Amino acid sequence: MTKHRDHTGRKKEMAPLKEAFDELLQAYQLKDKYNERMVVAQWKELMGNTVASRTTSLFIKDKVLFVKLASGPIKKELMMNKSKVMHLIDEKYGKGIILDLVFS
Repeated sequence: MTKHRDHTGRKKEMAPLKEAFDELLQAYQLKDKYNERMVVAQWKELMGNTVASRTTSLFIKDKVLFVKLASGPIKKELMMNKSKVMHLIDEKYGKGIILDLVFS
């Protein structure tokens, strides 16, 4: 009798789900796009309830995060603290995910 060989190229050892998911994102070059989506999805946790409740539109185009706010004072405050917001995003999702912020 011959032994059955696996020619699929899959790893035999078990990996935690998070590691497997990260490897999948890397393999298909989707890590940056996934992190961009996570910035938008977790905006409330990142910036807090006050800013999130006054955010009317939020999207990313060409690594630039566009934030439309309903409150002028909050917009002004965020514009003055743009570097802090960028630092928060870089710290949580990695450097280079968002290259610039535009508040309107």
